[in-house]
Amino acid sequence: MTVVKNPFFWIPVLLFVGNQLIERVLGVFIPYVHAYLDDLLAMPVILGITLQVYRWIHPQKDAFVLTPMQTFVGFAYIAFIFEWFLPRFSNTYTADLLDVLCYGIGTLAFYHFINKAANT
Repeated sequence: MTVVKNPFFWIPVLLFVGNQLIERVLGVFIPYVHAYLDDLLAMPVILGITLQVYRWIHPQKDAFVLTPMQTFVGFAYIAFIFEWFLPRFSNTYTADLLDVLCYGIGTLAFYHFINKAANT
């Protein structure tokens, strides 16, 4: 199944968009949802988009899947940038180990529910 047809990709995308609309348009901020939902949804969305782009350009097309190492590198990169690098140079960002845990859970969800070849 292509990524864009996978409901496990669209659920995080729609939850993210819905949460952003509620926060930015209605001004409603639910404390733990505001703090951690975007981090939980980030990896399925980022890696899902990445996987779909690879499938468009890779010879294996819809049979292409990210390896566990590629998935881990994506997780490590996002965690490093948003939880170590950016907080050191900008007051906009705050390092939080629970964010890293959310990235990890999102990465596992991506790997088990979205990162599937078309024939599975």
